[in-house]
Amino acid sequence: MKGVNYITDQNHKRKAVVIDLKTIQEDEESIHELIDTLSAESRKHDELIDWELAKKQLKKAGRL
Repeated sequence: MKGVNYITDQNHKRKAVVIDLKTIQEDEESIHELIDTLSAESRKHDELIDWELAKKQLKKAGRL
């Protein structure tokens, strides 16, 4: 992606992102997509729970 560079470790694993704000301002939608992708990637190993159980827990907590 134009305006985005990754800093990697010696094993080529991404460790940080450097964003050129001037370049990104020209295409604001791209930065939102990048943030969404990074957020999803960070959660890929989270425990999955059944939707019915999640709804029950949300109702009990008063959030649904």
